[in-house]
Amino acid sequence: MSDLLATLYPWTKAFHIISVISWMAALFYLPRLMVHHTERVGLSGETHDLFAMMEYKLARVIMQPAMIGTWLFGFCLVATPGIVGWWMIWPWTKGVAVIAMTVFHEWLMARMKGFQRGENTLTGRQYRMMNEVPTVLMFVIVISVTVKF
Repeated sequence: MSDLLATLYPWTKAFHIISVISWMAALFYLPRLMVHHTERVGLSGETHDLFAMMEYKLARVIMQPAMIGTWLFGFCLVATPGIVGWWMIWPWTKGVAVIAMTVFHEWLMARMKGFQRGENTLTGRQYRMMNEVPTVLMFVIVISVTVKF
């Protein structure tokens, strides 16, 4: 199995990067949709239905599969011999940040389901502030993987 993972390493890494880019794009965009949904649209009517559909499709068609791909290809990379030095700090900081990103993802999914039901308790400002979470986590992940401290 380890020989297969080593042979497929460039492809696995490429698909991991593609998945991460797709996941991050959705994590950046979904809170922005929710800002506008909250501030400009409200929780009923035709435009609400349109925003709820856009949020749903972004979350279910792009964000969810991209997260699954990120985790799947990430596990394959971790299982590839010689890729991760577990005695170093970087795999642990990256791992914690990826888990935090997944928690944020699930938080967004819960907010999306609330909009689907016509419920929302947060303000546009709160969604704007939450929109910074993936940026901070991205910094931790990219620096961890690139600097490898």
